[in-house]
Amino acid sequence: MPVGDAAKLTLRLSRRTIEAAKRYAREQGTSVSKLVENYFNVVAKEALPNDIVQEEEAAWMKSLSPITRSLLGVAKGSTLSEDDYKQYLVEKHQ
Repeated sequence: MPVGDAAKLTLRLSRRTIEAAKRYAREQGTSVSKLVENYFNVVAKEALPNDIVQEEEAAWMKSLSPITRSLLGVAKGSTLSEDDYKQYLVEKHQ
């Protein structure tokens, strides 16, 4: 979202939920606002007609660099986990 396109939204949530959301956002290296925006984008996309979703995905793909685009899907179907990668790094640096 362009910065000039930002608008304020007030939500009323329990303090517990707010603190949990702040903690999660901090752990993910993002903001609560960005988490909410991403969630709303997912929900809105599910409600959009398929042709609009395809247009948005095509625009997103076009915005990626050729190198990034070429990497999309390379790990699809992989059975490796984050733990596997950590173990690889431990063994590599012994």
